[in-house]
Amino acid sequence: MDIVYKQNQNVFNYRVVAVWIEQDHILLHKQVEDSYWSLPGGRVAMGEASQESLKREMQEELGIDIHVEQLIMVNENFFPYKEWDFHEIGFYYKVKSTDRAIFQKDAFHGLEGDRLLYKWIPIENLSEVQVYPQEVKDMLAHQPNETMHIVSKK
Repeated sequence: MDIVYKQNQNVFNYRVVAVWIEQDHILLHKQVEDSYWSLPGGRVAMGEASQESLKREMQEELGIDIHVEQLIMVNENFFPYKEWDFHEIGFYYKVKSTDRAIFQKDAFHGLEGDRLLYKWIPIENLSEVQVYPQEVKDMLAHQPNETMHIVSKK
């Protein structure tokens, strides 16, 4: 069971996020109908450690095994999405994989169908792309050596 709690128009969500950089590109994804991008990941399941959740999510969504390297950001994110007001706690982990076939020039869909679109974006071009939470751009530009704590309110 995913750790997500809904009450009235409010949603609490516990999310894990992959910060995956290959050849100076970052992997982003988005709902096909959305105009903005975010880092891939998913919800943590009850009784599952966050790193294990991220490994499971990447296997389910992309069919790849990842190595989780370092927790680089904890994000308390408050944002509206569709008819919901979200309060999300996100653990952002730097990850790597030995599977280089996933790195490609064009946008692509994952294993879960056409709902999500993935794309490797050059980090130098991130200023041209709408990414949420917005603090992700700053985190990627500075690539901290210690874990950051960020509160995002949209």
